[in-house]
Amino acid sequence: MKLFKGKKKGVIHTMDITVDHIRAVFFPKDFYEKYKYLGSVPGNTEGPLFQALEPLVIFLDYKVRPSWCPRWVLRFLHLFGNDNSVVRVRNRRLHDIFNKITKGYGIWDYKTKWTDYDLRISIAGDEQCQNLADSIRSKYYRDGHRAELYQRIIDIDKETKLRPYSSLEDLKKEIDRLEEHQAV
Repeated sequence: MKLFKGKKKGVIHTMDITVDHIRAVFFPKDFYEKYKYLGSVPGNTEGPLFQALEPLVIFLDYKVRPSWCPRWVLRFLHLFGNDNSVVRVRNRRLHDIFNKITKGYGIWDYKTKWTDYDLRISIAGDEQCQNLADSIRSKYYRDGHRAELYQRIIDIDKETKLRPYSSLEDLKKEIDRLEEHQAV
C-alpha cells in the first residue's frame, strides 16, 4: 500500500514509499534493514563476504550515530531525505540534516571483481574507517588467494604436507616446485 507517491522530474524519479518502508524504519527485521541508512550494506547474512563486511558496518554505525540519536531517526531521514539511496535526494532539507548528523560517512559500494576474493570497498569516512576497510580488503584477498593456491597444490599432489593456512610464500614455492617437477 503506497503512503507517499514518488515524483518525476525529467530523468529523476523518486520511489513510492509503502507501509513496508515505514515498518522497516521503526521495526527492522534483519541486519540490512537495521543498518541500511549507512548506504550499501550486505543483505545476505551468510557467507564470507558478510563476515568480512560486518565489522566495517558496525564500526561505521559507531562512528556515525551520535549517542543522543536513535537509529530509527537516521533510518527515517535516509528514507525521506535520500529515498533509501546513496545517490538520490528526495528532500534537500532532510538530506542535509542526515548528512550533518552522519558527517557524510557511509558505504558507497562493495563488490568482488576479477576473482571472487578480489574485494573492492568504497566508503566515505575518516582515516580510521579507511584503514579498517583497507585491512578487510587485504585480508579477504590474502585468504582467498591462499585458498586458491592450496587448491592448486591439492589438485597436483593430494598428499602434500602443507596446510590451508600455510604462508603465501610457502604455497608459492610448493607450486613452483610441483610445476617444475611435472614439466620434467
